[in-house]
Amino acid sequence: MWETGAGTLPAFFLVRAGRKLQGMIPSGNDMSEFLIRSAKVGDLEAIRSIYAIEVLEHSASFEITVPGVEEMKTRWLGVTEAGLPYRVVEVDGLVSGYAYATPYRPRPGYRYTLENSVYVARPLQRQGLGYALLTDLIGRCEAVGARQLVAVIGDSEHLASIRLHEKAGFRTVGVLEAVGWKFERWIDSVIMQRSLTGADPGSPRQVAQAGPNRRAAGAGDAA
Repeated sequence: MWETGAGTLPAFFLVRAGRKLQGMIPSGNDMSEFLIRSAKVGDLEAIRSIYAIEVLEHSASFEITVPGVEEMKTRWLGVTEAGLPYRVVEVDGLVSGYAYATPYRPRPGYRYTLENSVYVARPLQRQGLGYALLTDLIGRCEAVGARQLVAVIGDSEHLASIRLHEKAGFRTVGVLEAVGWKFERWIDSVIMQRSLTGADPGSPRQVAQAGPNRRAAGAGDAA
């Protein structure tokens, strides 16, 4: 097992090397390598493809139309230029998931609270990649001085995401009932929250903050 600030990871999460996290996941009768690293502009097509499935076929995001690559680039820049983490996971060299953090709200009083989003390609879900991404993201949010991390999960029936966040130390703090309309039905938003232990509650450090007009991929729509 591997101990992190967010908890204990399974043994196949093997090694952290600088800004990267490497490991192995089961793949049929074999094992596949995975690598978590910072997202680059060249990843945006793959990120968009993963997100498109969620927009068009699922209720994790309340977005209805799939954003174009230029819009995804604008959202990615909004995160990275704010000094906040935007991470991807590669499996055997292919981008297979991503996670990022954005300011929870644009007003200055919220500047020590961030909101996270995590997406994994459907064929590779439930293999530990979402947990690896989320755990990595938690540590990076702590490193920039954030004190609270909020997850706004689209659909109270999205149990996989709720269980993932619970495993990573989040707790449900509320449900906004029937606030979304998609696929001809009303959809809840589940609000989950995790305290970040890496910041001293008596003297919070400055958190890089995105401008009020910037958004990350899917931010505010998924959830």
